[in-house]
Amino acid sequence: MRNRQSIQHFFIHLVLIIGTGVTILPFLWMVFTSFKTVGEAMAIPPTILPKAFNFDSYKNILDSLPFGRVYLNTIISTVATVIGQITFCTMAGYAFARLEFPGKNIIFIIILSVLMVPGQIFLVPQYMIILKMGLLDTIPALFLPNLFSAFGTFMMRQFFTSIPKELEEAAMLDGCNRFQTFGRIMVPLVKSGVVALVIFTAKFAWNDFMWPLIVNTSPKMMTLGPSLSTLQGQYTTNYPAQMAGAVMAVVPMVLLFFIFQKQFVEGVAHTGVKG
Repeated sequence: MRNRQSIQHFFIHLVLIIGTGVTILPFLWMVFTSFKTVGEAMAIPPTILPKAFNFDSYKNILDSLPFGRVYLNTIISTVATVIGQITFCTMAGYAFARLEFPGKNIIFIIILSVLMVPGQIFLVPQYMIILKMGLLDTIPALFLPNLFSAFGTFMMRQFFTSIPKELEEAAMLDGCNRFQTFGRIMVPLVKSGVVALVIFTAKFAWNDFMWPLIVNTSPKMMTLGPSLSTLQGQYTTNYPAQMAGAVMAVVPMVLLFFIFQKQFVEGVAHTGVKG
């Protein structure tokens, strides 16, 4: 029996190691390519490691693009989107989980139906709204349409429905009003959900490509995705420079995940809790 379990554990770990290797290999290839010369990057057969670590691609990125300004635009857009979604999605999730009001279920179904529609459908009406507000080619245009999401509302509702109602009732018996109960009792109990929402939202906002490309056309008003796409030429492409830009773009998200990976896993697990 023990031998059978040992063999099973061995094969399970072997599969996990192979899966981890397959997942990490593209990232390592990106990092190593960023230190190659253009000739090494296009050599056939391809090589994994560079002959010598060359930092010219990183220097070229900083010289050819307003990288500092683009990075700052991306940070501002991401932080504003995260703050907006934490605020509005948490309040909406709490309302759908705990409050009773006319048409609650119908409104919630309508919000969930947004998840079934491709996001590209909303690009034109959102663009027209930003145009009429006179915000084209500005920083607020990057994050205003993303301050609320159906997914964030659904996820936070799942967290709030998993909390016993007795805790909320006890807080109200002690004299807390609805806002105090929400802010002091309920929100701290769904901290893992808030952290998971932060990671999901930050990843989406940081990697968003289509919307910033549409609303902002000035090089200094772009975010990382559209800005890095300009490195691809019509006839030739500097692959080491592209990979260097991708490395600098992905580092913050990797750090964010490693710092909050425990809360992220808990958040993903709780999204399946039935309310």
